[in-house]
Amino acid sequence: MAETLALHVHRGTRAVQRMVEFAPSTGGLALWVHHRDLPADSSAPAASTDGHTVFYGSAFEKIPVAQQAGLVAHEVLHIALRHAQRGVELNRRVGDLDWRLYNACADAIVNSALGHLAWLQLPASAIRLETLLSAVLGLACSAETALLEWDVERLYREIDDRRPARGGAERAGDRPSGRSGAHGQAGQGGEAGQTGQAEGRRTASETGSAREDGPRSARTRALTAGMRADLIPDASSLDPPEDQAEQAREWSERLTRAHAGDGALSMLRALLADLPRPRTPWEQALRTHLAHSLARRPSLSWSRPSRSYLANQGRAGPHRRMPWEPGTGGTSPVARLALVVDVSGSIDDAMLERFAVEIEAISRRLEAPLTLIVGDDRVRRVAHFEPGRSDLREIEFGGGAGTDFTPLLEEAQRHRPDIVVVLTDLLGPARLRPRCPVVWAVPEAWPMPLAPFGRLLVLH
Repeated sequence: MAETLALHVHRGTRAVQRMVEFAPSTGGLALWVHHRDLPADSSAPAASTDGHTVFYGSAFEKIPVAQQAGLVAHEVLHIALRHAQRGVELNRRVGDLDWRLYNACADAIVNSALGHLAWLQLPASAIRLETLLSAVLGLACSAETALLEWDVERLYREIDDRRPARGGAERAGDRPSGRSGAHGQAGQGGEAGQTGQAEGRRTASETGSAREDGPRSARTRALTAGMRADLIPDASSLDPPEDQAEQAREWSERLTRAHAGDGALSMLRALLADLPRPRTPWEQALRTHLAHSLARRPSLSWSRPSRSYLANQGRAGPHRRMPWEPGTGGTSPVARLALVVDVSGSIDDAMLERFAVEIEAISRRLEAPLTLIVGDDRVRRVAHFEPGRSDLREIEFGGGAGTDFTPLLEEAQRHRPDIVVVLTDLLGPARLRPRCPVVWAVPEAWPMPLAPFGRLLVLH
């Protein structure tokens, strides 16, 4: 009993109780997250989060309960809005995310959401969204207006105007404060292992070339100079895409219900533009497209009557015959899948591996043979595979050459497929539109021009 009770007692217990007392619905969001005390000798900030758990440093116990409530509410909203996970995804898209700037953007949104509450207290150095917009972007607006218009991704893109440096090493201040310094003290159980996890969290901004701040980045860094980073990204602990979409959906629903339940007492102040948006994983979208096109369908047979016609012996009454009703004569011919792979651009090995596994699983499940067409401005290779036996991982991707989808699509149409999937960067002309559906599978790292026809599927 004592061990069970200990799991629910932590340094933030009083703060959580205060949140639930003053804002039962939105304050109750703190009950959906994990809470964990860090060792007394840890140099961690008073409160921080990795997107799943609120971590409490020893300094947390030394501040008044109103400030404690402000810190816990701040971290809980980071988790509910999935700022850590969205930061990792944004880093994958932009390739060089500055976690310090991103943390400042996320903090500004959360602080403005909480700024109207009298029962909690934010740190004196807390930056607000309306202040950040005014000082950095020159936009004057109220907190309510700003919260309805700005999400963390858009805010970061507007603020990050860094440019490649002429030389020199990267500033240490641009690096995220991984858990190795804050939480990775050797000692109890998992604490010692957290240092290794932090080493695995290095982002592109840490290993890439140095970049110099532009005016907006510099002003943002100056405004937040007195703040300690409280977002601890952990790309290695991200859930599968299907689970991430479900978690985003669940948190969005919790936030909406909690906001409606508290009304004027809500911690959210206004329905935020920053609410997490569930995004359907591309694997699921690809399965849906292919299953619809490749599924076998019964075909009508005019040489045999339907069962209902036979049951009625072809008559509607003693002397009246029914109109002929055709039956079903088995299934339509075996569905065929054509996969066109554009080798002119560079496709990430990890993405190709995921794509190959998904294509093989779908073709095996639907018993659909695969025709593989590889090329750039002309067809380089054509191969046929039995269901689930393709060797996409053996494809070598070049770079620099131009692409013309016309000969590739002509070759695909020659095999009369039921659907064509094109793995490409979508940079090239397509002067032929096949008679069957076409899905353009484009890695997220590439620019996204409009697909000439068919459906565009972004691989993220």
